Amino acid sequence: MTERETLEVDVLFVGAGPACLAGAYHLQKKIAAHNGAVAAGRVPGAALDEVAIAVIEKGPEVGAHSISGAVLDPRALAELMPDFRGSGAPLSAAVTGEDIYFLTETGKTRLPFTPPPLANHGNFVVSLNDLVRWLGAKVEEQGAYVLTSTPAVAPIFDDGRLAGVRTGDKGVDKAGQPKSNFEPGTDLRARVTVFGEGARGSMQKHLAQRLGLDRSDHPQVYGIGVKEVWELPEGRFPKGHVVHTMGYPLRPDTYGGGFLYGMDGNLLALGLVAGLDAPDPYLDGHREAQRLKQHPYLRALLAGAQLVGYGARAIPLGGYYAMPERVVDGALFVGDCAGFLNAQRLKGIHLGMKSGMLAAETVFEGLVAGDLGPARLRAFDDRLRASWAHAEMWGGRNFHQGFDGGLYAGMFFTGVQMLTGGWAPYQGKPTVAGHKRVKPLRDYYGPNPPEPPAKKYDGVTGFDKLTELYQSGTQHEEDQPVHLRVADAEICRTRCREEYGNPCQHFCPAHVYEMVPDEERGGVKLQINASNCVHCKTCDILDPYAIVDWVPPEGGGGPRYVKL
Repeated sequence: MTERETLEVDVLFVGAGPACLAGAYHLQKKIAAHNGAVAAGRVPGAALDEVAIAVIEKGPEVGAHSISGAVLDPRALAELMPDFRGSGAPLSAAVTGEDIYFLTETGKTRLPFTPPPLANHGNFVVSLNDLVRWLGAKVEEQGAYVLTSTPAVAPIFDDGRLAGVRTGDKGVDKAGQPKSNFEPGTDLRARVTVFGEGARGSMQKHLAQRLGLDRSDHPQVYGIGVKEVWELPEGRFPKGHVVHTMGYPLRPDTYGGGFLYGMDGNLLALGLVAGLDAPDPYLDGHREAQRLKQHPYLRALLAGAQLVGYGARAIPLGGYYAMPERVVDGALFVGDCAGFLNAQRLKGIHLGMKSGMLAAETVFEGLVAGDLGPARLRAFDDRLRASWAHAEMWGGRNFHQGFDGGLYAGMFFTGVQMLTGGWAPYQGKPTVAGHKRVKPLRDYYGPNPPEPPAKKYDGVTGFDKLTELYQSGTQHEEDQPVHLRVADAEICRTRCREEYGNPCQHFCPAHVYEMVPDEERGGVKLQINASNCVHCKTCDILDPYAIVDWVPPEGGGGPRYVKL
């Protein structure tokens, strides 16, 4: 039996994203303020001495796996750190203007006004991994442990109470056998654990299945965001300018659209979001992003420019009704893994940060009282309901569901909700998970389905997945167990190929899944190129048979994003 080291802390944050880092920083500040007040005799009670706080992150460094559009609403950051500008927050540019275009294949029409949810005055264009890296340094300055290359792989329970997590082993070969550099994972035990793993977090998924945390009538639905960073000729696109697009290249039955954000240094953040609840079994977010760049407006914009970054991630779009249970005995859930994203505003960083701060306030109150039991932790939900974060989520509660009937129905219902404060006639109507909305080939395309759309790229503005993957900096230890677990690969070569045309070949933005000739049995078989994985979780979300389970690879593996 493997002997494992045990490390005990008071508070454990799982995932070094904006939610957990804001929570850890806020908790440290509240403890310091409390201790100062106790020492000065301003409040009764004892100081909270030597509270051990740890943040663990699966990436090789804080920020390496963080990616978003991103336009930041600074509301939560200003609450967390009022002097965030003076403290060196890496804000690429203040938003200076915005446009919304409806695109056809060759033309564009500018909306004559900006809908209030998309008004960005007072917001900032940012690189999320720059912001997260800066926040991580602030957390370490306050004395917390920040442990990178340390994925959580299993929960630890004591008599039904969550008591921490086990971290992943290192130095295991493809056959699951220890290598000469084998290093067993650690049991990190905590009085309370805060999970902020991002969209479709592996621990949140496991615990949701075990503890029944997800809503059966409103399962979370997702989109995939494919993002590139381009270096433009000087003066080509204004710093701080924001453009959102709808229409081309997506079909009307597919939720989503494009975005362009002007950053400093003549950099342009460019990307596309596509709903992972679309009926098309050939949906390919990467391909659609390449098609977007073939539009005359973007082709002119990118002439003479250079691609310098690429990545992809899942985005929780279900809104208020799809938020899972956020409190269990011993743990809280924050950020994207708890559904804190407002799809109507295309923003979630500020909501994730606020959720982490509310969790910190709940934990702080429990530390002072010497009680972190379930009743005390349930105050997290009370705090949320009294906060502006709840009001914002409630205001957009019906937004994504309005697009169930397609783009034009969604535009109509968005207008209704702006007039009614978020109400819609379908409010509360049960929904289904995105993978259940994917239609078989013959149901979607008819009795003679076409071959998948051609993927031909010019190598100037459009690139294949492997070429773009290089820009993500993705690296994995090759000799390790495959972290993309397919429960029954026979389904892939038979039923899925016949019924759906193996959609994993299309929806994965990193060419992880490939159907190759099966020389032994004839036909084809699934080949998993696990070292390509950018940890977007699309396969775990969209496989029509729900037989793909994404688990963390060996710590430190994955993308190494810069300016994304």
